[in-house]
Amino acid sequence: MAGDTFIVAPGAAANKGTTVNRIGNNTIAIAIGLAFSAGAMAQAMSKGEYKFGQNRVAAEYKSGKAACAALAGNAKDVCRLEALGKEKVAKAELEAQFKPSVNASYKVSIATADADYSVAREKCDDAAGNVKNVCIKQAKAAAVAARADAGVRKKTTDAHERADEKSDNFQGVADEKTFAAQKKANEQSAEARKDAALDKRDADYAVAKEKCDAFAGDAKSNCMNEAKSRFGKS
Repeated sequence: MAGDTFIVAPGAAANKGTTVNRIGNNTIAIAIGLAFSAGAMAQAMSKGEYKFGQNRVAAEYKSGKAACAALAGNAKDVCRLEALGKEKVAKAELEAQFKPSVNASYKVSIATADADYSVAREKCDDAAGNVKNVCIKQAKAAAVAARADAGVRKKTTDAHERADEKSDNFQGVADEKTFAAQKKANEQSAEARKDAALDKRDADYAVAKEKCDAFAGDAKSNCMNEAKSRFGKS
């Protein structure tokens, strides 16, 4: 999988609660609405709208960050990361609307995955020991899955766009060339899905191994053997 570029979360003492809405509830809807949608790509905004959007994002981030001041400990750190993540996703969304492209939509999905990971990772600081370690691995696995799925969508879209271009060029020449172009696109899409599945499996295996650390002796050995069997590891 490509190198991780997750938001780095600051450490803090354990405390719970936040005043900023959970990023996942808001930004995933944005990502789904924008990601690889032909309709979204057809609706570019004006420079004036873009500037207004930039000011709105900045104001919302300032307001969200200010709301964290009343909190303390880890709750404050989580709140700040939620505000920061929301800002990053909103900026990516704005860019995707201003200059629509498959890559811009992909960046919305990546910003969402990174923001959700950052918040989930910070929330793990409310736990300790193996529970915390499992929490961290689960947060990472979720981010890996989200990034992998975004990559599949992007690669699939890119491949079929190239195939469509070739098909247009081949019109009136030979149907088999058009078929070959689409077949290659399907193969590239299948390869992307395969790579994504491997990335997800590795991340899930890491979670399973971490859970086994809660045991000792034969119980731990049995747990590890079951995890290796389930995820096809030797």
